[in-house]
Amino acid sequence: MKNKSAATVDKKFVVKKSSAGLGLFATADFKKGDLVIEYTGERITEAEANRRGGKYLFELNDAWTIDGKGRDNLARYLNHSCKPNCEPELNEDETRIFIYAKRGIKSGEELTYNYGKMYFNEYLSAGKCRCFACISKTVAAKDPSLA
Repeated sequence: MKNKSAATVDKKFVVKKSSAGLGLFATADFKKGDLVIEYTGERITEAEANRRGGKYLFELNDAWTIDGKGRDNLARYLNHSCKPNCEPELNEDETRIFIYAKRGIKSGEELTYNYGKMYFNEYLSAGKCRCFACISKTVAAKDPSLA
């Protein structure tokens, strides 16, 4: 069961430069299962989401999507990782998206989750992941002394 105590949602974050542009970084520790942040934005129909397009659309179900492009949605700054420290989860009635700690997270760590194949097919031209985990693996493969 996820830890949904009020204290977990009062944590603060900082948006700053990361290896993928801007990223969201924790300024407090999180335990595995803690609620980290909610992905917020305008709730729009799937048809409107298809009309608008964009990188900040988070599908709730076949009918509804959250458009999280607004800068007040700090969760929009969570970058992709193939080895993420967070995971998104829909609430029971599929109207909200919460991001939970997948493992313990230390203050100063960048917050990440796996965007999934659909995002890659849509937005990555070469289909190659450039997240920190994949870049580190590629560098280590080229020079094992750096692993």
